[in-house]
Amino acid sequence: MKSTKTSPEAPVRFGSLATVVGFLVVVELTSGVMQGFFTPLLTDIARMLNVPDADTNWLQGGLDLVSAIAIPAFAKLGDMIGHKRMLLISTGLTAVAAWGLVATTNFWFFLVAWSLTGFYVVWLPLETALVYNRARQIGQPATLTRRAAGILVASLESGVIVSALASGFLVSVLPLRMVLAIPAIALAICFIVIWRGVPETPQVTGGQFDSSGMALIASALLAFFGGLFILRVLGSGSPWPWVVIAVGLVMFVPFVRHELGTADPLIDVRMFRSPALWPVFLTAGLFGVSVLGAQAPLSTYARTDPAVGYGLGATAGQTSILIGVYVIALVVGALTLPLVTRWIPPRVALIGAAALVAIGYGLFVPFHGTYVELLTNMVIAGIGSGALVAALPAAAAAAAPDAQTGVATGLTNSVKTVGGGIASAVFGLVLASHGAGSTSAGTTAGSYTGYMTAWIICSLTAVIAAVCLFFVPKQAFSDKASA
Repeated sequence: MKSTKTSPEAPVRFGSLATVVGFLVVVELTSGVMQGFFTPLLTDIARMLNVPDADTNWLQGGLDLVSAIAIPAFAKLGDMIGHKRMLLISTGLTAVAAWGLVATTNFWFFLVAWSLTGFYVVWLPLETALVYNRARQIGQPATLTRRAAGILVASLESGVIVSALASGFLVSVLPLRMVLAIPAIALAICFIVIWRGVPETPQVTGGQFDSSGMALIASALLAFFGGLFILRVLGSGSPWPWVVIAVGLVMFVPFVRHELGTADPLIDVRMFRSPALWPVFLTAGLFGVSVLGAQAPLSTYARTDPAVGYGLGATAGQTSILIGVYVIALVVGALTLPLVTRWIPPRVALIGAAALVAIGYGLFVPFHGTYVELLTNMVIAGIGSGALVAALPAAAAAAAPDAQTGVATGLTNSVKTVGGGIASAVFGLVLASHGAGSTSAGTTAGSYTGYMTAWIICSLTAVIAAVCLFFVPKQAFSDKASA
């Protein structure tokens, strides 16, 4: 193991940590802008680029791929050379890509620029690791990190709500190119806030970056996500998607072997054997199915014309309210988590959050006929989801070795992205099928059986996650366990 390098900064105090979290709130508000601002503009963007609406699916696929590859690299480099430094680099790259969105009307250039904005996904894992390392000097790293994570996730979701509402209004009064410049300006401000306001991690590990491991995992992820995209294009009947996905999965084998034989690996795969960490990583992947894969089906179901036999026929405004209430529930869940863990162990809180997600999506199966029913289900699932978004990186940081906090928090986002990518492909297939029990054959609506399947999968994956968390040691993720 490499020796740990300690920076010459003064000991961290609670007040200084609170100031750091305050600056990081600005970063997460900007992250919310990146996640919420563009959603109401996708149809307008498609018209600007002169492509069909369906081609906007390429944008999310490209962003997910870049995110999945960037997270392990930036997380490891954060542990090695400083989490603030990697926050600055990722913000700078995202800002350059965001200005690229303003500069072009060519679809393929726009797609590349959009994909490269995916570097913002590394922010929350880097911030969590930075806060945990500073809180460790105070003596309450797990507790303070959970509180900070709740505040940061609440800021993120608040940014999503405000930016989505703002962009929907601005595009009606300003040219689209001018509206697209607003996130780029926000990123420039965010860069300055990090540069001037966020101190560097008190301890960095140094060492040599595992470029061979990075090449192996990037190739495996590229093949895996490429196969998922081909699956959506060609359908499950074609053998080619399955061949490409299989190649991607097989390529993880040499990656694992390489990491086990490297003194300073990109990802210490031995963490997956930790009794406190493997359930967290598995929960993150299972949670990605619902938090990243289920939002589009929920929105399209609400908009579906009841004339096909199901759906609410909701307007765009009513659907926006539905999504807005869901996001508010996420904020409530994130902010409630630190309060709940004052009375019950963090492990039990995570189990309860996963159970809420399971209950919320499970209720969609019998109760989906009215607007109120959908709203109720989404609030229940949203509270549990908000708690998990905040809890998983904090739990990984608390259970990880001191020199691997960035890698561990990054892995929660990496496997969550993989889970969401798989769910997106599967849900796309089942919604496009019009088998028995579907009344939507010959229409553009998704199939009824497909919606039922999607909700059942979301509920079952959350149940499995809750069961896995029962295997975590009772005192895991607490300051007592950290000590």
